[in-house]
Amino acid sequence: MKEVLREIGMIARALDSISNIEFKEYELTKGQYLYLVRICENPGIIQEKVAEMIKVDRTTAARSIKKLEMNGFIEKKEDEHNKKIRKLFPTEKGTSVYPSIKRENDYSNTVALDGFSEEEVETMFKLLQKARKNIEKDWEFVKKGNKRNY
Repeated sequence: MKEVLREIGMIARALDSISNIEFKEYELTKGQYLYLVRICENPGIIQEKVAEMIKVDRTTAARSIKKLEMNGFIEKKEDEHNKKIRKLFPTEKGTSVYPSIKRENDYSNTVALDGFSEEEVETMFKLLQKARKNIEKDWEFVKKGNKRNY
């Protein structure tokens, strides 16, 4: 069997490492850019939804979001209808950094997909979405405290 997940993991870790190095100048560390992008693209999102989108546990998300807030990239605002809900919004600082993060993402996509036809890119995208959806089932299952049988 081909080690597809190993290849995906190597790609993800390499891109994450590159981003962490390149975004140091903005004082974004250890994947915080992932959270900032989701918040910039979804102003008013709640913390739990960000964690779900990035596929991390709530504690990990809470830690990164707190650092983003402390460093002035985002702010939390109470929901006007439910005071228990705290919505996340990018600040001016966060919004100003977002285009650089987006440019890096676009560039990395271009580099990664160099030499692929449009059809190959579309096929890869659909196949990776299918794999992600398969894994999401187990992620949800394990996240709830269950153990997989393998």
